[in-house]
Parts: sequence; structure tokens; C-alpha cells
Amino acid sequence: MGGLTACGGSGSSNAAQGNPDAVLNVGKPDGPQSENNNPFLETSALSNMGYRWMIYEPLVMHNRVKPQEPGKPWLATKWDWADNYKKLVLTIRDGVKFSDGQPMTAEDVAYTFQLLRDNKALNVDAVPYKDIAAAGNQVTLGFESSQFVNQLKILQTLVVPKHVWQGIKDPALDTVKNPIGTGPYTLKSATPQTMIVVRRDGYWQEAPKVKEIRYTSYTDNNAQVNALVSGASEWSFVFIPNYKAVYTSKDPQHYKLWFPAQLAVHGLWFNTEKAPWNDAKLRQAVSKVINRDDIFNQGEAGYFYPKNDQVTGIPTPAGDPFIAPQYKGQTVQVDVPGAKALLTGAGYKFTGDKLADPSGKPVAIKLTVPSGWSDYITDLEIIKDNLAQIGITATVEKMNQDAWIKSVDTGDFEGLMHWTNDGATPYDMYRDVMDGNRYKPTGQGGINGNYGRFKNDEATKALETYANAEDDAARTAAMATLQKIMIDQQPMIPTSAANSGGEYSTKNWTGWPDEANPYAPAQPTLRNALDIVLHLKPSA
Repeated sequence: MGGLTACGGSGSSNAAQGNPDAVLNVGKPDGPQSENNNPFLETSALSNMGYRWMIYEPLVMHNRVKPQEPGKPWLATKWDWADNYKKLVLTIRDGVKFSDGQPMTAEDVAYTFQLLRDNKALNVDAVPYKDIAAAGNQVTLGFESSQFVNQLKILQTLVVPKHVWQGIKDPALDTVKNPIGTGPYTLKSATPQTMIVVRRDGYWQEAPKVKEIRYTSYTDNNAQVNALVSGASEWSFVFIPNYKAVYTSKDPQHYKLWFPAQLAVHGLWFNTEKAPWNDAKLRQAVSKVINRDDIFNQGEAGYFYPKNDQVTGIPTPAGDPFIAPQYKGQTVQVDVPGAKALLTGAGYKFTGDKLADPSGKPVAIKLTVPSGWSDYITDLEIIKDNLAQIGITATVEKMNQDAWIKSVDTGDFEGLMHWTNDGATPYDMYRDVMDGNRYKPTGQGGINGNYGRFKNDEATKALETYANAEDDAARTAAMATLQKIMIDQQPMIPTSAANSGGEYSTKNWTGWPDEANPYAPAQPTLRNALDIVLHLKPSA
């Protein structure tokens, strides 16, 4: 989300050179990387840059662009849930070998789950694994409670070789110099700037056409976009404020981008423990005046984070199946008179063009954002102007990123832009916003969700019901309750859907996902990046 200046260059300079070595160049604007190939750590270079998914593979490949579609069998050929998602039996694929030539078996899969169960630092999704057993080509997992909401987290688990990892003393700290997985690539070399993986022999599926993938970590957004424009980088995930002029117009035939929505949101969060933002009527009024079109077209450059104006906050079309009938097709419209009427009806007063709360105190809010997060800065400047229409004085304060992250963690803020997690259902999104079990009072850190310190017993109960329900009817009712609370209480204001997109070039490779063929999200760091690479074919 960092800032960017316009850049020149031509995308057609090497069009005639072809790609005889069958190389794919992937880039990210993340600066120098420390050599770390631990696949369980989200902070490792392997994970951050995305080559994790060229070396390690999941049990099931899930397309988050179409969250309701069943997963694609991968290292598991079958999976059967029982006892209201308290038991899972996985059938493990035969004939798969790790890159060191050793066969992958159910023992490796069971051992991987044991690593997660026994090492809290590796279990980033906090899945409560209990019983784990392997027999023949099957692995059986048992849980104390329903894992309906954790299905994907479990099924998408990557598999590591037991014969390697049982010799690692501290799996949470080991940097794994020689990563060995079942994927079609092995690590050839790694520097702080460039990591290279090469195609190996003996992969269980048809070998990819891409022989080598070079991952380059550029210093910033500007350098990354320059690389996309010059053709040095063919696949990336980077925010480009003026993407048509800066990027796609340089080679309209080949330079593409696709940023589909997923079931997570970005938006305006309040510390709901701080007056007057503990008043739901005030939060509702703010929602009525925020111009989501301006945020999408100006702050998000008309493509990056898709507009989200569904009254429930659930992004569409990904979330359409979950929206209660009474809210389907309902969108939030800018309504300044309606917002003013709502406020005066709740005891607020206007003195000239300024708003005062029922106690007579002027209503103001400080909006904080990391310096350099250009889209969030623009979003908040738009919101600042929107709030002025109902007499609220807002200021946008830029701050050091680390200090901002700490302020989110401790609740030391009044208002800010932030995001939620995503999942196969809106549960993960709503849990991040409303889960009382994740509540921590302002000033206490170590928070994981519920950054707005929202307390509502009905919401917490509905989340618990959804997670543990015995049938779809109970889950549907709980989801409808959460939607009503989101509308009535407005604990945060969704303005955009999260995306899982990317920029890519068709000059050397075709077969990329897009709106016409959304078989995977286009982001190069997700599990589906492997599925994309397996789809790629040399351009004619």
C-alpha cells in the first residue's frame, strides 16, 4: 500500500527475444530478505515471497475466489468429516515423492499435524488438534469441538517430510537451509534480493512448462512497478495508483491485472470504548455519509480493493450465498440528510456547521495511518471530507508503521482503516469485528481481532452458535443474527472488499486466471500460485 510516483519505460522492448529458458519472473516490493525457508512461518522469505508453494503442497487446493466450491484434491484424494466436524478422515495420495526421492506417506501427513499440535508457534491458525493417527493410506484427526469454521485451515495444511523434520531441534526457529517438499520445484539459490527455484524430476503430476522461477524483492513499490513496465517482472502484487497510465497502457496486449474480491473487508474502525464512538447511532450516521465510490475510484485507484457497499458488510459476489433474504440487494447510499436526522433524533445538535454530542461536546475524531500507505491515506482524506458534511471535525495523522501497529494492538486510537481475515464463509470476517471472546480492554495488547473493542453478548453467542451448530439451519439463523447486529450496531464500517489479485504479463506465458476463467486468485504468494504455474503455457 506504499506510495508510488509515475514511471516510464516500455513493455515491448524484449517482445521479440522470446523465453528460451522457460523462466518466469515474480516480484514483490518488500526489500532485502533474510534467508529463511521455514514453511510454517508467515514471516520467512519462503512464505513472504511465495516460493513456499512451489516447494510444499497442501492436502487440498481451495479457490478463495469461489469460496463455496469444493476443494480440488491434491495430496489428499478424499476427505470425510463426521460427528459434526469433530472427526476427519483423510485419504492420502499414493505415488507422491518428496524432492529427495523419499515417498510421501500418511505417516508424513500425521507427523505434520503433530508438529502443529505440539508447537503453538507453528499453528498460526490456532486449530485445536487433539487425536492424530495414521493407518495405511489414511490419517484420522479428532477434535473436542466442531471444526466447521476451520475446515479450510485444516484441509489446506502443507505437508513436510517426517524423516527431515524429526531431526530439527526447534521447528519454530529453524531456517531450513534445504527445503524439501512434494512440489515440482527445488530451491537453487537465495540472496537477499533474489531467490530461484528450478523444476525437478519425479513430480507426481504433469511437469510444469515453467523450468525456472526467479523471485526478486524490489526496494519499494516504485521499483517493483518499473520492473513490471520493463518486463523484468512478469507477476506481482503491488498497489499502482494510476495503473492505466503507468502500467497497462505501456503494453495493453500483454500487461494485465485482476483483483477479485474475497470474503474479508477493509474499512473504518472505531475504538468503541471511547466516547462518543461508543454510540451506535453516531457510527450509523457516519456510515451513511461515507462515499464508497470515491474510496474505490480515488483511494483504491478503481481496481485494488473492490467497492463494498452491501448493508451487511459482506462482500459480493463471493458472499452472496450467505446474505439473509431481507438484506439481499440492499446497498448503502450516501444520505447526508438521513444521517443528520438520525443524529438529531439521538440528541445530537448542530451549531452552524458543527456537530455536538448530547452533552454539548463538539464531535471530533483523529484518524491515524502509517506514513506511505498511500491508498489508506487517500481513503481517510475522503472520509475526513465526508464527515465534515455532518459537522464532525476529523484530522488525518500519519505515523510510523510500527507505532501504528502498536496503537491498533492496544486500542490507542480513535479511528483508522484496517482489515479483517478472510475465510470460506463470512464467519472469519465477523469474528474479527465482533467476537467478545477476543475482546481486550483499551491499553491491553496481544489482541487478535476485535480491534475496535466491541462488546455485544448476542454477537459473541451467534458466533459460537455458528461455529458449533449441528445443522445448516442453525448456522443460517446465526449468520442472519450477525448481519442484523452489523447493521444495527455498526461496530466498524466496511468500505472495501479485500482482494486476492495480481498484475501479470502474457508476453511469455498464457493461462493466467481472470474474470472469464476464475480458477484461482491471481496473487503470487497464495497456495493457488502453484495451480497457476501448472496452468501456464509458453505464449505463441
